[in-house]
Amino acid sequence: MPSFPDHFSRLASGYASYRPLYPDALFAWLATLPARHLLAWDCGAGSGQATLGLVPYFDRVLATDASAAQLAEAPADSRIEYRVARAEDGGPAAGTADLVTVAQALHWIDLGAFYPVVRDALAPGGVLAVWTYGVITLDDPALDRLLRHFYREVVGPYWPPERKHVESGYRSLPFPFEELPAPAFDMTAAWTLPELLGYVRTWSATARCRDATGHDPVLDLTSELSKGWGGDERIREIRWPLSLRIGKDSAG
Repeated sequence: MPSFPDHFSRLASGYASYRPLYPDALFAWLATLPARHLLAWDCGAGSGQATLGLVPYFDRVLATDASAAQLAEAPADSRIEYRVARAEDGGPAAGTADLVTVAQALHWIDLGAFYPVVRDALAPGGVLAVWTYGVITLDDPALDRLLRHFYREVVGPYWPPERKHVESGYRSLPFPFEELPAPAFDMTAAWTLPELLGYVRTWSATARCRDATGHDPVLDLTSELSKGWGGDERIREIRWPLSLRIGKDSAG
């Protein structure tokens, strides 16, 4: 298998523990789009944050990712087939996918090779849904400013260049499908400070900063946030707005 920009295999356990889950309302809405509900393909599935949400709405779910370490952390379910494969290599049989999803992974994919695979995989009436989320928002403005400073100034120089596509809501990426409107969805969590810090440690920029400097930048962030958090047991609301692009093959 050719090499791929694997920023996350060593963070797989943290992903499974600390990455937030997408809202149930998102999957309920996505299920209204395709003509059938036999098979969903979750591409770039990672440790299954989106995969499990598809299960109630489809007879089968195929989840693929180039990282075996990530898939090893994904939840087991009799309706899910996990397959280690790059996006452009691991799709289902032609004309069988009623929904193809790519959650927070489109910016890592060779789109010139991937989009023809999607067109081939989609069943008549099938839909491609991609989405991303960017910087989180905390429920306290002072804490939010500290976290945004960390994101942009402390680890900002260590984000891979593909991060700009996340910040644009994937509007900077080609999307050669007939695009459908999508409602607004937010991903939310109720976290303690240790849970938030665990999530920040899953950022690829955090790991790269630590590697480059020999210093864990989350230690300084912990000290700053703890002053105003209200104790490690204090639960605060965390929010991420989702950016969706929904498309169907106009030739289908």
